Amino acid sequence: MESKRGKILLWALTAAILGGGVGALYATGFFEAAGSPKQMGEYIARCAPWSHLVYFGVQLVSVIVAPIPSNITAAAGAYLFGLWPSFLMTWGAVTAGSAVVFLLARALGQEFAGKFVGEKLEEKYLDLIRRKRDVFLALAFLFPFFPDDLLCILAGLTDISFRRFFLLAVLTRPWGLLVACMVGSATVAIPLWGMVLLGVGGLALFLLAMKYGDKLEDAVIQRLKR
Repeated sequence: MESKRGKILLWALTAAILGGGVGALYATGFFEAAGSPKQMGEYIARCAPWSHLVYFGVQLVSVIVAPIPSNITAAAGAYLFGLWPSFLMTWGAVTAGSAVVFLLARALGQEFAGKFVGEKLEEKYLDLIRRKRDVFLALAFLFPFFPDDLLCILAGLTDISFRRFFLLAVLTRPWGLLVACMVGSATVAIPLWGMVLLGVGGLALFLLAMKYGDKLEDAVIQRLKR
């Protein structure tokens, strides 16, 4: 009974926080600004002197409210605050958000995950995460064409430990965000052909890892045992 009551309270608290956060974003014009880094930068700049805090909060919420494009907000933050401040804030916020949705999925179960992920994506990825675990999650977090925020929720439904998941998120989630921050701060400009090459190379690496990842992992483990 206590467990059921605690679950209901957690559901209510989660719904209240998410509902309040989304309502505040709509009221302040966030979603209208989310279409481009320039508009997003102007939105965050209007929040001075709390711009840094607002930026961190937006990046944190972007993991939980999946339609918010974290790469666009990362680029906007880099334009405003510079490469390293924006990257460190984004890294911290996205890692914290990943941990939050993982723990919520673990506590609230399939019902919570179904509200955010959808049946189609759940069928596509949940069994894959259970079978491939670290290999798949690491690669999905590294490459930008996977719904990594939603995968954090699905990971909470598996038997992977929180410590293991959190380490994967810390080590693999930041790199795509770093590229977005570099582009936003004008540290680097990647042409279209460069993006295509990166995408093709990343996809090839992903497919190879999915096919031979288990054998490679076993080989490494056996070598370390010697």
